[in-house]
Parts: sequence; C-alpha cells; structure tokens
Amino acid sequence: MMTDFNAMNKTKLRAYVIEHPEDKSAFQAFVDRYTSEADSVTYSPAQSLEEMKEIDNLIKQRLTQTKSS
Repeated sequence: MMTDFNAMNKTKLRAYVIEHPEDKSAFQAFVDRYTSEADSVTYSPAQSLEEMKEIDNLIKQRLTQTKSS
C-alpha cells in the first residue's frame, strides 16, 4: 500500500518519518517539502571585522527566530 505523503500536513509527515525511519520515500518527501518551503538568505563574504560581527549577529537572530517558531 502506497502512502500519499502530499496529502499529509507537515506534522503528520514528520510523525510518519519518525515512526518509519526505513521508508526512504517518506524521508525524501519530508526533505523536499521542508526545503521547498524554506526561505533562503545569502550574504556576501565579510570584508571587515565589523561586517563579521554583523553577520554573527544576523546568524544569532536567525537561530533565535527558528527556535521560537
């Protein structure tokens, strides 16, 4: 029996992947869904110490946002 991963919401798909770690197609559906919905932000390499500090602060902010989501 084939499971329709597209019909599952994120919570159900995640639970399914955890319950069935051997199901590679479920895991791929999980990764595809989260990757496609993720927002990507790119930054130029730091040119100075001040920019490195700013990038460090941005990363910390992003991690804080992710943890609170």
